Amino acid sequence: MADNTTPRLTLDSEPETAAAVQEAPTLTLDGTDAPAAEPEKSAVEPVVVDDSMLTEDEKKQVNDFSQKIDITDSNIVLQYGSAAQKSVSSFSENALSNVRTKDLGQVGDALSQLVGELKTFGQPEKKGLAGLFQKKRSELEAMKASYAKAESNVDRIVKVLEEHQVTLMKDIAMFDQMYELNTKYYKELTMYIIAGKKRLEYLRSNDLVQLREKAAQSGTQEDAQACNDLANLLDRFEKKLHDLELTRMISVQMGPQTRLLQNNDTLMVEKIQSSLVNTIPLWKSQMVLALGLEHGRQATAAQSAVTEMTNELLKKNADLLKMGTIETAKEAERSVVDIETLQHTNQQLISTLDEVLNIQREGAQKRRAAEAELGRIEGELKQKLLELRN
Repeated sequence: MADNTTPRLTLDSEPETAAAVQEAPTLTLDGTDAPAAEPEKSAVEPVVVDDSMLTEDEKKQVNDFSQKIDITDSNIVLQYGSAAQKSVSSFSENALSNVRTKDLGQVGDALSQLVGELKTFGQPEKKGLAGLFQKKRSELEAMKASYAKAESNVDRIVKVLEEHQVTLMKDIAMFDQMYELNTKYYKELTMYIIAGKKRLEYLRSNDLVQLREKAAQSGTQEDAQACNDLANLLDRFEKKLHDLELTRMISVQMGPQTRLLQNNDTLMVEKIQSSLVNTIPLWKSQMVLALGLEHGRQATAAQSAVTEMTNELLKKNADLLKMGTIETAKEAERSVVDIETLQHTNQQLISTLDEVLNIQREGAQKRRAAEAELGRIEGELKQKLLELRN
């Protein structure tokens, strides 16, 4: 990625752009393509940090700056490149803080709730034929109420998703800014390292050689100590450059890490956008179709029920008409008094007369027997009376 400004090297310890990381990002409708991933470098070709990485202006700045490095000043050696190191540290802390505070699980939960709400959309309960029209109205009202409840829950989830989408878009813009700052810090560290190596090489090949020759010629303790002190300073400075190279490697790693975080946020934004502009409108359209189909289904069911009821009434009335007509015809053809009734009456009359005659015969016989018995009784009485007189 090309730099808009050339990094400025300094011997101060404070970073000049530490506050830039905390600037609020701005949203835009213009899309930005993520940079193409750089091809992985071969392990057999290690990267050599030298001025071949720099532009001509940067090379000139590095050469001028390397001449100002005074390694005899312990404070300069201690603070060398610390501004860029602090900037990288601040950048890392911001990235870590962003990862800690971000909860993409909430977005996943909201999307899961959305899917669950769409799946559990209520269906009207089926009932029997009794109260058909009232039942159909109740089913339709229940379906509308279920749709209204689902729509309310979906709208609530949509609001949550929109809030997450705005947050993620701000994070994406912030990651762009962080990536730019990291690139700048990486270039600064590279320039500090190259300048330090140039100065280190110059002092070892010139000043240190001269002090060694001088100590060898004079043989004095002071010259030998001066040579040893410079060698120690050079070793300390070399260790400082090594620390800067480690910091530079952290900056190298932070670049793709930042892009990975940004890519994750971009994927979630796209998922949310797809749900907002595709899934939910399609669901509402399908619900409109479902209500329309339910109207048609209920009208068809009602018409079918009316037809069935009409057929049942016609069949029932035909059966009743048949039964009534037959009964009427039977009654019309029936005599006032049935022959069976006359036969029964005649039989009863004859039987009555027979019984009367039998009773009369029995009565006559009993009377005759009684007269004979009375005559006998009277004869016995007379005979008994005559016997008393004698």
